[in-house]
Amino acid sequence: MSKKSANLGPVVSMALLASMIATILYLMVRTALLLEADYLWYEKSLATILLLAETFTMTHAFGYFLNLYHVISKPSGPKYSPDDIPPLNDYPPVAIIVSSFKEPLHIIEDTLTCFYNLTYPNKRIYFLDDTRYDRPGQDPAAMAAYRKDVEALCERIGVNMFRRAWRGAKAGMINDFLAFLKGEEREGFTFFGFEDAPKHRDEKYIIIFDADQNPFPDFVEPLVAFMEANPKLAFIQTPQYYTNFETNRVARAAGLQQAVFYEYICEGKSMQDAMFCCGTNVIFRREALTSVGGFEESSVTEDFATSLKFHLGGWSSAYLNKICAFGMGPEDLGAYFKQQFRWAHGTVGLFREILSAFFKNPRRLPAAKWWEYFLSGTHYFVGWVLFTMILCPVLYLFLEVPSYFARPEIYFLFFFPYILLTLSLFIFTLTQRRYGLWEMGIGIVLQAVAFPVYMQASLLGILGVKRSFGVTPKGGSFSLPLHALWPQVLTCMAAAGAVAYGLNRAYYEREPMYAILVNCMWCLYHLAILSSILYFNHPEERRHV
Repeated sequence: MSKKSANLGPVVSMALLASMIATILYLMVRTALLLEADYLWYEKSLATILLLAETFTMTHAFGYFLNLYHVISKPSGPKYSPDDIPPLNDYPPVAIIVSSFKEPLHIIEDTLTCFYNLTYPNKRIYFLDDTRYDRPGQDPAAMAAYRKDVEALCERIGVNMFRRAWRGAKAGMINDFLAFLKGEEREGFTFFGFEDAPKHRDEKYIIIFDADQNPFPDFVEPLVAFMEANPKLAFIQTPQYYTNFETNRVARAAGLQQAVFYEYICEGKSMQDAMFCCGTNVIFRREALTSVGGFEESSVTEDFATSLKFHLGGWSSAYLNKICAFGMGPEDLGAYFKQQFRWAHGTVGLFREILSAFFKNPRRLPAAKWWEYFLSGTHYFVGWVLFTMILCPVLYLFLEVPSYFARPEIYFLFFFPYILLTLSLFIFTLTQRRYGLWEMGIGIVLQAVAFPVYMQASLLGILGVKRSFGVTPKGGSFSLPLHALWPQVLTCMAAAGAVAYGLNRAYYEREPMYAILVNCMWCLYHLAILSSILYFNHPEERRHV
């Protein structure tokens, strides 16, 4: 909450409590109606799936509200705040590293220039070129030219560079770098020292960026100050914001979608010592990384997996809600879907390990941390939830298969207090952070249209099917062909057809009128969301000056 609205804390707390009570009451009533209803087996099966989908949504809403409660119930604010940075009396050595996989040269140059301008006096900058130059299907001449251009760029700016034999994702590259700091040079490792300094140093901290992230000059000092004051901290995460926010529809919505995460959710996790690393704009204690064996290489979301290792190893984590860097968001639906697939697949894949670690020894972490890991690990099942919610009203209108089992008066009595309270609280709290209704909505809608991606990724993740690491492509914005969006188009057509058929039923059959109209309303709502795929599937808007 902002200082201006701090006096609203008790009111928000009461609204929060009312929202949680309304959520629990709603679920109790829905469960009772399902158990008592006298319907056919397939109708009860569908109703059970719908109830599970609603339970999932409300459990995650409950988790959001708990994080909100942790933030607003502490009048002094988060422990790690930009307003309360400890004094920094010493400047321990820091390695600034960026891992890049065939990023456009102009993006690399912008990033390295920003690193060079960092004001922290005791830093060394390393560019980790993880490009696969031997990949089949590439133009050898073009790749050789790119290789020389990268070397020339690093030499011109004065940034150290290394390459290695390609054996995996960013995690492997960083682990090779950790070995290099210890004086080891693994097979295929090549170091280019373009800085006038000794080859090996004993860096205490390592700061990791993605290749498109541009830090502000004072990025390092507050993070090192917090790390020096808290020796048990393994890492401090800072938020990500996108620079291509203004002209690109997908980047704008993806950025706003992230903003919801980087506000109360991250602050709440941090206040429970359950923050997880997001892979960039983050400082690590090298001792902590070494103690857990480096980055986890078996997951495509190595940052999330490594966070679990830190917490299981007794280390702490933190989040500093200070805009310290800007980067580039996915520029079209293809890039966005690729990014979301990787995140969903890796996160759900790690959920298997979270469950395994929990059942082996539940006492290894406090209940609050397990709760946060369960929430994060299951988040991307949201694709199945959305699909279920889209499907149920369509089946009712076309085939008269019921799934809700409630009379209209019961529906309005328990559903509307729940939805009104939770939505009002969600909107109000984000407006306190200066986000508008439209901004929040567009981020949520973009996530909703990615439901087929989440379904596929979470299924592969929970089954343990491995996929290779892939970076989010940059350097251009393109529309996807319509056939590539067939799941969204098909469900959109089904929702539209169901509305037309439902209105026809309402006109001719008239009974049960309220149930038909409510299901028509839900189909219209889903139709509006799904049709936004055409809005997002649009090349970047170029500005004319």
